Amino acid sequence: MQIHRPRRQIGRLILLLSALVFAGCASGPNIMTDYDRAADFGAYKTYNFVEGAGPDHGQAQSLFTQYVIRAVTIEMEKRGYTKSDNPDLLVNFGARLDDKIDVRTTSAPMTGGYYGYRAPYGYGGWGGYGYATETHVSEYTEGTFNIDLIDNKRRQLVWEAVGIGRITDKKRENLEETIMTGVPVYFSTYPFVAGNPNPVIEK
Repeated sequence: MQIHRPRRQIGRLILLLSALVFAGCASGPNIMTDYDRAADFGAYKTYNFVEGAGPDHGQAQSLFTQYVIRAVTIEMEKRGYTKSDNPDLLVNFGARLDDKIDVRTTSAPMTGGYYGYRAPYGYGGWGGYGYATETHVSEYTEGTFNIDLIDNKRRQLVWEAVGIGRITDKKRENLEETIMTGVPVYFSTYPFVAGNPNPVIEK
């Protein structure tokens, strides 16, 4: 994933994580997870992060990346995994921001707007002509945040959690708290503990 203008983007990633990790309300973004059912999760007991994990891409490690690493470390060790220089599992994470345009066409009300001049006569437009519609164009930013677990020997993805949603203007001033409370939301659906081949929870 390519992240341009790192300093500006890291600031926007604060809003990204804030928007994606707090997905409790029905209208919020979804966090989707899945795992490789052919993988031997009972063989995984150790972990470490891939070199250069996170969205910094060669820049000095940002606070965003440091906090995510700390939060993921807590979640992995909570499940019995220990950090190793020759790990069974590798951890990676990334973030992406995309500017989007939403175009929606709706029926124009006879009682308001330009087409209000028809209201006194009780008629509207007909569908094929297109004049009785209004087009609304809005711009927004969509964010994606991923956490991946990779089988180190096979270099194969075995679990991922993906959050996708719109980025709002609501500010989260405490980045550390946001990440430390947000990352566990992703891991809450990780169904394994170290050395156990059987899922502890099922999706």
